[in-house]
Amino acid sequence: MYTNAPTLLSENLILRGPEVRDQEPVIAFLQDEDRAAGFGALPNRGDAWRWFALNVGHWAMHGYGYFMIETKAGETAGMSGIWNPEGWPEPEVGWLVFDGFEGRSIAYEAACRVRRWAYEDLGFKTITSNIVPGNTRSIRLAKRMGAVHERTYENIHMGQDMLFRHPSPAEVVSLSKPPTLYRRNTDVQNWGKS
Repeated sequence: MYTNAPTLLSENLILRGPEVRDQEPVIAFLQDEDRAAGFGALPNRGDAWRWFALNVGHWAMHGYGYFMIETKAGETAGMSGIWNPEGWPEPEVGWLVFDGFEGRSIAYEAACRVRRWAYEDLGFKTITSNIVPGNTRSIRLAKRMGAVHERTYENIHMGQDMLFRHPSPAEVVSLSKPPTLYRRNTDVQNWGKS
């Protein structure tokens, strides 16, 4: 494992830190200009590899970054996490799913779990999601999570971005079950076997 990321469990998913085996799926996603348009496509393989390394460094510098999303079947389905590199207006919860994993509420479940971790374990008082105008699927997901469009701004990396403000920690807790945070490998290995 490259990072000190905890392993988070939700009803159907495992969220874990990036590992060597994740490089190729992430690079493939980032090089797909259509699929990664709302995330920041990087058609050059070297640039895509550097983004993967940037995420590892983001974990080291901030104590948070993008988790890899795994299904119960052990498939790597995408990424969700907290992102706040230099030039970002404030920390955001972001998400993406790989080809073949759309339409299964994976991004929603993962992003909700990450947001709860940010509030309950990291002590965040607020969080946003930055979405490129026209990314209707992500806009719908942000609204489903209770986020409200606050403003549009110029993102130094993406151009125009819409900033969505998520409900406060108290509002989120009142809407959901308490989180479960597992850090021991035996907990993850035994997850879902009861």
